[in-house]
Parts: sequence; C-alpha cells; structure tokens
Amino acid sequence: MPASGGPMNTQDSIQQADEALLASLGYKQEFKRAFRSIEVFGIAFSIIGLLPSIASVLFYSIPNGGGPAMVWGWAVASIFIMFVGLAMAELASAAPTSGGLYFWTFSLSSPRWRNLLCWIVGYANTVGSISSVASINWGCAVQIMAAATIGSADSSFEPTNAQLFGVYAAIMVTHTAICCLGTTLLARLQTVYVVLNVLLCFAVIIALPASTPVEFRNTASFALGEFINFNGWPDGYAFILSFLAPLWTICSFDSSVHISEEASNAATAVPWAIVYAIGIAGVLGWAINMALAFCMGTDLEALANADQPMAAIFFNAFGTKGTLALWAFVVLVQYMMGSSMLLAASRQTYAFSRDGALPFSGWLYRMNGYTKTPVNTVVFDAFLALLLGLLVFAGDQAINAVFAISVTGLYIAYAIPIAARFAGDNDFEPGPFTLGVFSLPVAIVAVVFMLFLGIVFFFPTSPQTDVQDMNYTIVVLGGVMILSLVWYYFPKYGGVHWFKGPVATIEGFDDSSVLKKRRQGKVVDETETPATVAEESSLEN
Repeated sequence: MPASGGPMNTQDSIQQADEALLASLGYKQEFKRAFRSIEVFGIAFSIIGLLPSIASVLFYSIPNGGGPAMVWGWAVASIFIMFVGLAMAELASAAPTSGGLYFWTFSLSSPRWRNLLCWIVGYANTVGSISSVASINWGCAVQIMAAATIGSADSSFEPTNAQLFGVYAAIMVTHTAICCLGTTLLARLQTVYVVLNVLLCFAVIIALPASTPVEFRNTASFALGEFINFNGWPDGYAFILSFLAPLWTICSFDSSVHISEEASNAATAVPWAIVYAIGIAGVLGWAINMALAFCMGTDLEALANADQPMAAIFFNAFGTKGTLALWAFVVLVQYMMGSSMLLAASRQTYAFSRDGALPFSGWLYRMNGYTKTPVNTVVFDAFLALLLGLLVFAGDQAINAVFAISVTGLYIAYAIPIAARFAGDNDFEPGPFTLGVFSLPVAIVAVVFMLFLGIVFFFPTSPQTDVQDMNYTIVVLGGVMILSLVWYYFPKYGGVHWFKGPVATIEGFDDSSVLKKRRQGKVVDETETPATVAEESSLEN
C-alpha cells in the first residue's frame, strides 16, 4: 500500500474506533471529530488560563495569608487537585462522552439511586459550567476596566457597576458568536490559545523580577513566611480559604470531557489532557505566584483594596506604558479562556438536553445544519451567564460569589461519579488510562478534599458579616439545586415520573441488549470489544 495512504488509513481507523466506543455507550456520532490530542489539551489548559486567572482571584489569597498563601497554598492545593484530575481521568478514559460526569454517575450508581444522582450531577455540572463562564468573563471585564483606570489621568477613572456590566455583556455577545463557528476552526484556535498562554506566563516570570524597583522587592522571609490576615478568621482557616484562588484557577478541566465526541482518539487524549493541564498549570502557576510574592511590596492592604491587585503590582514594576502593553495580553488570554469555557459548557448543556433533563430540551437538542455545532445551547448558556452578571448590582460579595459557585457546583458534579465507581453496584471496566491498585486511595483523597472545600466555600469572607457582605454562593447554587429537585419530584410532571437517565440515540439500544448492560457497567462477555459492540449495534438497527 502506498505510504501516502498510511496516515489517512490510520486516521480512519482511529475515527472508526472512536465511533465504535461511542456506539458501545449508546450514542451515534453527531459531532465532527476535529479536535486533535494537542487541541483537547488546549481547551483544558486555555480555560485554566493561569496568569489572567490568578489575576482574577488574587483578592482571595492576598487578604488570607499574603505571600505564604499564594506560594504554599498554591502548592498544597495543586497536589490535591491532581488527585481529583487523576480520578476523573480514569472515568473519562473508560467512557468518553460529552455527558461525561452525569453519564458516569448513571452507569456506576446502584439502580435505586442512579436516576436521582444523575439528575443532581447533571444540574450541578451545568450550573458550575455556566458559573465558570460568568466568572471568567466577569474577571475579563474587570481587567479591561483596570486598563482604563491605569490609562486615565492620574489613574482617576473609577468604573461604575453599570459600565462593568456593559463591558461584560459585550464580551458575552462576542463569545456567543465565536462559539457558534464550525468545530474545525474552534479546534485550531486552542493551539493558538496555549501558545499565547505559555508565552505570557514566562514573560511575567522573567520580566517582573527584573523590572521591579528595589522598594517593592520583598525578602524571602516576608514573601514566604510573613502570614498576613486581614479578614478576621483564625490563620489556619484563612489559609484554607485562600485555596479558592488555585481551586478556581485549576478548575473546569472537565471541559476536555465535554468535547469527547469531537476528539480524535478520545479514550486516550481526554484523560491525558486532564492530567497534563493540571500538572503544567500547577508548576507554572506556582512560579507565577512566587514571582508575585517577591515583587508585590509590603503594603498588602493597599493591594487587597485595589480593584485589580495584579494590575497594581504590574504598575509598580513596569509603569503606565509597560503595564498597559503587558495587560493587553492578560486581557486577551482571559478573553480566550471565556470563549473556550462557553464552548465546553454548551457541549455539557447539549448532552444533558439530549436526555431531556433541561427546560426547553426540545429546542436545545438541535445541531445547526450549517456550522454543525449546537448553536442553541451556546446562546442558552451565554444568556444564563449574562443573568448571573446582574449580581454586581447586589454588591461586590454577590458578584464574587460566581467564583465560588463555579468551584462548589463543579465539585458536586466531580465527587459523585468518582464515589459511585466504588460505592455503586457496577463492574467498572477501565480504559487505556488506569491507575490500577491506586484507583481507590486516589478516589478517597479526591472526594474527601472536594467535600471539605465545598463546605468551606459556603462561609463568608469574614466572621463579622452583614447582609451585604454575606456569601451568596449558598443562595445562588442552593437555590438552583433546590429548584431542580422540586422539578424532579413535582407531582405528575416531575422528572421522577419520566427521567430514566441518559437516552441512547442508537435505534434498538434497549435494556435487553448487550450494549445496554455494558452501558450500565455490567460485563456480559469479556471477549467483546468496542468494534464488536458497534457491529452488534448496526445489526440491531
């Protein structure tokens, strides 16, 4: 056979294997598989964002420990985040589908609870993903206005909440347009995002220490050992609260799971994308925080009160023109993060509406005939994220709650399927990526960590609080989850009467079939492969 035909045949065989594996899970191929391995990694890494993400959440770490929280808090949290990522990567390798978390929950949970748990995970994942879109884009709006402040005469410009919301809305509208484009173009953009992201990180790690004036350079004892606590909680608890910075930054890595049906060689590419994204972000993020801790000066109270703490640090080091030049790239990368997050969120919404669980599922579960992308779900998610931005008119703490909601909502969705794998009635079959004997201890650490931090982030910023300064995370997330349960148990029309978990899109994929049993985690014949399962599916059809 001609050598020129080799790559084509190899790619064809990979695509056939991907489609066969998806068929074994009950779904026909609807998306174009245009995401290569580097681009699957790219979407997870670009959503993490690093430098602009750290800029968005410095107001959590500076008042809750200063340098030690930024450096050591990041290091500790990154290790635990890797446990979460490893546990999720195993599940993603075994069942790479856009539904991801709620699909795994249904497949691995005991029959008595699988429908309810699947419903809860689906809504938590949807709310967490939309909150991530909102928090990323809100951070971008704040960064744009920080540039306007720096560029104004004597830095006198102070944006109003209405102006911030206007910029936020403009960002959301443009992201909606981008995420409605074709899959191939969206995939290729991820490589650009990764390159810009990494270059920006190295530019700051190298340039910031070199440019910071002597009066703003900190000693090692101050940067790494001087614990600063402004909010009133005990130091140990304040240190834990600072974890929200790394947890929000290195989060939403399930985004690569939600494009599984658009990825080539998904069973391998998706899990490794999760692991690499967390690992690289952990190391580079630690280096960035180290640079910031040594170059932010000692007046941490002024930084904590600044509209954008990182912009203030850059201003002290680079001056007006240098800061604006560098800040333009920070804003650009943050903007890219938002578009990638909306892309991933829309795929989760599409998968959940495919199973009829969301309001307007009939309208949401539509593939645009021209772009071959789920345009309706992009618009739906963008609109809900836009509504979350209205929290700014309730106060700073209210809008800041979207950062905590994105973590707590996603951690609910992460923890349940990981726990169900070992607690449910199933016979889990690992994919190409497996931890072997370490699977259980890794899962235990991951679930306990998420449970503990999920509770911690419901607490207010300060023990002395009032209505305006309360933590609105529990209000927004709890309200949505309660409403979802009300709908589930609603008499006659509620989901408990009709929701049966993920709905197969392959004709003839019923309870009695080998495919259904495999989908529920029950191995019928160990000699079967995804290819033979797909062949059985075609025969059934």
